[in-house]
Parts: sequence; structure tokens; C-alpha cells
Amino acid sequence: MKKNRVGIIAVLLLLAFALVGCGSSKKKTGSVYYLNFKPEVAEVWEEIADTYTKETGVDVRVITAASGTYEQVLQSEIAKREAPTLFQINGSIGYETWSKFCLDLKDTELYDHLLDKSLAVESNGGVYGIPYVVEGYGIIYNDSIMKKYFALPDKAVSISSAEEINNYDLLKAVVEDMTAHKEQLGIEGVFASTSLSSGEDWRWQTHLMNLPIYYEFNDKGVNDLDEIDFTYADNFKNIFDLYVDNSCTDKMELGSKTVSDSMEEFAQGKVAMVQNGNWAWSQIESMDGNVVGEDDVKFLPIYIGVDGEESQGICIGTENYFSVSSWASKEDQQATIDFVEWLFTSDVGKDYVTNKLGFIAPFDTFNDDEEPDDPLAQQVIAAMSDDSKQSVAWNFTAFPGQLFKDQFGADLLSYVKGEMTWDDVVSDAKTQWKEQK
Repeated sequence: MKKNRVGIIAVLLLLAFALVGCGSSKKKTGSVYYLNFKPEVAEVWEEIADTYTKETGVDVRVITAASGTYEQVLQSEIAKREAPTLFQINGSIGYETWSKFCLDLKDTELYDHLLDKSLAVESNGGVYGIPYVVEGYGIIYNDSIMKKYFALPDKAVSISSAEEINNYDLLKAVVEDMTAHKEQLGIEGVFASTSLSSGEDWRWQTHLMNLPIYYEFNDKGVNDLDEIDFTYADNFKNIFDLYVDNSCTDKMELGSKTVSDSMEEFAQGKVAMVQNGNWAWSQIESMDGNVVGEDDVKFLPIYIGVDGEESQGICIGTENYFSVSSWASKEDQQATIDFVEWLFTSDVGKDYVTNKLGFIAPFDTFNDDEEPDDPLAQQVIAAMSDDSKQSVAWNFTAFPGQLFKDQFGADLLSYVKGEMTWDDVVSDAKTQWKEQK
């Protein structure tokens, strides 16, 4: 009996050691928390997260910041115990703000696959931001409405198609004549609402402001400035006034309008034009009451009346850089890197990137047949290979920061409402740039 008892104890001890051994060898998988920048693709990111979790067992959580609030949300979230492991910085200026939270990604597979490594955010030999999409924006127009206009027997211009518009003066002549004929064209205005409510004004305080800054940087042969002269302020005013004065919405109501409002107006055929980027196609296509077909959606460059703009193309670049938290655990860092690399290298991930997110990805893992097939993305791809046009670089990554943009946007609204003169707007922009730089 004693011998049997010793044998039983020995067996139990062996089982205990075996269980301890199994427990200690269990691999920690880590988890991913992505703070998403773009509300318009929030549902897609959530679907991606769910698919990845089902495929790998790794938990992926996606939180989306409201439009225009990303910096504030990131500042709040980054200080929490369970902070984002994956977040976005907008180039070198963004890196200056968040550098202590950014992991060096130089040795990752994703960086190896980057087609143009000069696009990455680098510092002291390290890589702290990897661009994950190339995008383009300009004036999107409904070619069906434009053709209707150009067929009018009493139109005021001699050209016969929107493709022939190649400078501001010609654009202005067409737009103002379309406004005069809006009842015949069945539209409420030429341009969709110039959304100027707080957080919804990024198309003007960032994307449109990029044009005068681009030309000023070009003139001075620089890619950043501590102070701006705002040399092309009147050119900004040219196009901004054209938008506002030929909108479907009275200027006194623009402070309550959102980007979604303007995209709905365009999708429902109430207007002929809207300033936005290739990402807008998913909004147009899915909008209730959409009457705009793929063949009718086309880009015009944003002309502002600068000499030689006949050779200007649309605005192409990126402000979207992935950064991984240097403060996350090693397991969470690796899980996050694995998730991003899966997204841009696996067949399932690339399908999401191309067909759901609509990204033009800057990595060598994508073949020609894996490029987005939506009409606006295709035009951006074509524009990048069009040697007859000079694309406008995205210089707003050099803007002082979100506070500058928000103040400029607020000043634009005050100008529209008659509460500020244009000279005051210009003066304030120059002052705010200098002070915030």
C-alpha cells in the first residue's frame, strides 16, 4: 500500500510539472488598439479588425476619432493604461509632437516593402512613421451635368468640355455661367456647400490652403518656413469666393454645414462640383439617393489664378503615416506590427486595402491588378504617370499644427459672415503661423 501511495504521488508530481511546463511555454500573442483617423472608413476598419481576429486569434480594437478631433483624442488616449498601439502622425511636424511615443520601424517588413523610402518619417537613422496610402484631391465634377451645360446653345464660353478647363479664369467663366443657367441644368448650385462648421472645415483650412503654401514654398525653394508671407493670399480668395458665391447654400448658413452634407448634395445631383479627394467615392457611391455613376465622376485641378497653372495637376501626396507605440508592451508592439504587415502583404488584407478602403498603397506587394478600381482612385493613378502635368505636393504636413488650422478655419467663417475683412484673415494667418511655429 505504501509503495502504491508513493507511485501515485510520483505520477501526480510529474503531471504537475508537465502542466507548469505547458503554462510557461504558452506564447503571449499581444493585442492591437488602432486609433483611426478617418471617420468615413470607420466601418471598414472594424470589419478588418474582426476578420483578423477570426483568422489569428489576436484581439484588434478600433476606435475612430470624430472629424477634426484626432489630435485631441490621441492626446487623451495616449495617456491611458490601455493606450493605442497603432496611431497616425501627419509627417515630420506630427513626429515632433509625438516622437517619444513612436517606435523605430526601420527593421520591419513593411518598411522594406515601401516603394519610396524617402516618404518615411526618419530621425537620427530611425524610421518612426511609414506612409500607408497615397491620395489625391481636386475639384470633383459630375460630367453628366457638365455635358448638359456645354450643350447649351447660349453658353458664354467657347470650349466644349470640362477637360478643356485649364486655368482659373476659364473655370470662373464656366462656373458663373452655370449659375446663371442652374434652372436649365436642374441644379441648386454649381458647388456643394462650403462646410465651415468646426471640425468640418478641413477642406479649406488644410487642403485649399495647401495651394498658396505650395506656390510660396516653390518660389522660395524650401519645404518649410518659420514665417510665411502668404504671397498667394488673393489667389486663395479667388477660388474660395468662387466656391461660396456659387454654392447651393446661402453663405450665412455655411457655418452649420458638414462634409457629409456637401457629399450628399453632390451624390444626389443637386450640384455639379465639390472639392474633395479620391476617398470621397465610397461616400458618393453609398449615399442614399445617389444618381452619380462611375463614368460621371472626374477630377479637375484646383486653379487659383497662378501664372503657368495650365500645366498644374491635382494635389497628390499623403499625410497618413502609421506609428507604433514605443510605450506598449513588446507583445503588443509585435502584434501591432504583424497586423499592419498582414494588411499590406496578405491576399485578404490587400483586398481590404484596395477594394474596401480604396487606398493607393505605396508598397511593392501590390500588383497592377490589385490597384483600386474606383473612378477617382484610377484618376489619381493616371495623374501620377502623366508627365504633361505637375502634381501639387501636399505641403500641409509642414503647417504649424491643428490649432493653426482651426483658427484659420474660424477666420474663414468670420470672413464669409462679414465679421472679418480679408486683410484681417491674411494678417491673422501670418501671425498665427509665426507664433505657433
